[in-house]
Amino acid sequence: MAVLIDTSLLIAFERGTSEPDVVTEDAAISVITVSELVHGIHRASATDRPRRHAIVEHYLDQFEIVNITESIARVHAVLWADLAAAGTAVGAHDLWIGATAVAYGFGVMTRNARDFARVPGLRVVAA
Repeated sequence: MAVLIDTSLLIAFERGTSEPDVVTEDAAISVITVSELVHGIHRASATDRPRRHAIVEHYLDQFEIVNITESIARVHAVLWADLAAAGTAVGAHDLWIGATAVAYGFGVMTRNARDFARVPGLRVVAA
């Protein structure tokens, strides 16, 4: 079964606090993760920016990128409503990544299992 790799895990790879060989399933990343990674490039200092850019481009070459579709948006809306009714908060980006995974029957491989575990129907793969 496939997984979406969360930004937290990719950052851990970059920092050397997690090894890339933990990815044992077919893996992809959400377009939301692309945004988070590129955002990190632009937030980096001028001296770190070229290195961060190279790392991000390496990730983008390694993983299939899953775009948001209407069906994902519909799953997102239901999950968002359910979480709001339960008084449970999930970060906006994490909810989009979770909705993408639920819509496609993927899990999410993350170092942020606590937050993703709140998303109903989502298989969380802690790394």
